[in-house]
Amino acid sequence: MLPSLFVSHGSPMLALEPGASGPALAALAAALPRPRAVLVVSAHWESRELLLGSAAWPTTWHDFGGFPAPLYAVQYPAPGAPELAERAASLLAAAGLPAALDERRPRDHGAWVPLRLMYPQADIPVLQLSLPSQAGPELQLRVGQALRELRDQGVLLVGSGSITHNLGELDWQAGPDVIEPWAAEFRNWMVDRLQADDRAALLDYRRQAPHAARNHPSEEHLLPLYFALGAGERFTLVHRGFTYGALGMDIYRFD
Repeated sequence: MLPSLFVSHGSPMLALEPGASGPALAALAAALPRPRAVLVVSAHWESRELLLGSAAWPTTWHDFGGFPAPLYAVQYPAPGAPELAERAASLLAAAGLPAALDERRPRDHGAWVPLRLMYPQADIPVLQLSLPSQAGPELQLRVGQALRELRDQGVLLVGSGSITHNLGELDWQAGPDVIEPWAAEFRNWMVDRLQADDRAALLDYRRQAPHAARNHPSEEHLLPLYFALGAGERFTLVHRGFTYGALGMDIYRFD
């Protein structure tokens, strides 16, 4: 059985400057059985309702601005997974979570940046599921639980966001050894609660975790963690690290 994963995808520049995360993602992919498909919940597809990207060949969307020109030339031409979209919609509906199909949605960088480092040949079908971020972590936990059985069918379930994400307080000149205490304290609290499988505390992180609002002024980059948590059980810390002083780059695995 494949695990579910939470991946901190960092800056879009991770595609060109993989740092320590790139080798960690590549090693993780090499250690897993080859998926027949990948299903991604990305922080960069926020929506009001659940949507499944059902295009047969989604385009690579450079959904950012102000970066060097070579980044906009990067493509990730993996096929889509329309049949898997239908199956996922059926499982979600059975759990009381109706989802619509979206044939026009391109593939955002929350999906293609980490997947390009994991599966650079772009030969594994990729399905994206949207993130109704206003519904909070409880919904994402339910979504992960509803789709958990896909792991038995060769589908790798990936939540792509960031364990910390306050772009307004980043130091773009900081090296990997510079870590803001308020970011480290939040990240360490999350890991402690994940190791204890304390889901009640994790769902209440906004009140209980130190510096929660400072690390996540908005929730969209943390919510994919709850999707991965709902889809799995046993927590493993695969990789830890920070970039720019306060942008967490952790990778988590749930078996």
